[in-house]
Amino acid sequence: MKVLPFLLLILGFSSYVQGDSESQQKLNDAEHSHGMGGGHHGHMGGMHGHHKLDKVTLKQFFEPLPSFIIDEKKNAPLIALGKKLYLEPRLSINDTISCNSCHRLDNFGVDSQMTSPGHDGKRGGRNSPTTMNAALHIAQFWDGRAKDVEEQSLGPVLNPVEMGMPNEAAVVNKLKKIDEYNSLFAEVFKGEKDPIQPKNIAKAIGAFERTLLTPSRFDDFLNGDENALNESEKRGLQKFVNIGCAMCHNGVAVGGNMFKKLGLVEPYKTADEGRFVITGLEIDKKVFKVPSLRNITKTGPYFHDGSVATLEDAIEEMAEHQLGREVGPAFIADVKAFLGSLTSKGKE
Repeated sequence: MKVLPFLLLILGFSSYVQGDSESQQKLNDAEHSHGMGGGHHGHMGGMHGHHKLDKVTLKQFFEPLPSFIIDEKKNAPLIALGKKLYLEPRLSINDTISCNSCHRLDNFGVDSQMTSPGHDGKRGGRNSPTTMNAALHIAQFWDGRAKDVEEQSLGPVLNPVEMGMPNEAAVVNKLKKIDEYNSLFAEVFKGEKDPIQPKNIAKAIGAFERTLLTPSRFDDFLNGDENALNESEKRGLQKFVNIGCAMCHNGVAVGGNMFKKLGLVEPYKTADEGRFVITGLEIDKKVFKVPSLRNITKTGPYFHDGSVATLEDAIEEMAEHQLGREVGPAFIADVKAFLGSLTSKGKE
């Protein structure tokens, strides 16, 4: 992302984010006309008229998904091992919970529950985020405590509420008692005297998760296919950018690349202190990783605690708490339509 143009765009949106009465009136007028940005928003350049979207502006905010982030052919045995481990319930203390239990491959990488039940039925304190496209994020977990998918992968295995394994040694010993894993690890990590190691388990699961990319119609649109989005979706995109959603939900994952306080403008009630628990810094209280919006129409319930059941409510609450805005049904409907274009192609 080019820093100077991006800063200029931020400055251009400042009047919207601050919520002064003039810009609020413009928002209301545009909302009423169902156009959102029809000509009188000078800073939007070409985003006017019949929902013609300014490609320069879009490129400052969004990037299409890459076709791959790991060489799948070269790493095929490693990825296959990682998938097997991802689906392996024996990585849990009582052989009942796998990564896939909470991050289902057949359900956009989530389990569609507020919070997920662990090995003994007790639920964790946070919503299970999707593993789809997660390898593109700045860090892993809601509080960003793991730097990448490899570091993240053993977290739930060792979490006493989730998969319940007491320590890394117990995980290694359990796998070493399974002949198939002895063979697979020896084959994948050739030349290593003792291949079943925590770092290799993490490397394999991480490699598999790096294949979980979900190209969407929005990527086609960013790559130049103007017909990839319909009129409602284009209006929604325009509104999404105009009001300021794209200040946080941007980049290749449309989110996932920064941390923000929940309740930036209007306080949001939650007992969860977010990144503060990890860093101990006052400034990190109620700060969470900005979620990716890819597949967002399919990955509810929403927010770190899964407390928001519908996407319509999530859009309304985000506008209020992060931007200090009230939005109406037309805004919500169009933005929801745009967000639908971020769903994996063929699964909409």
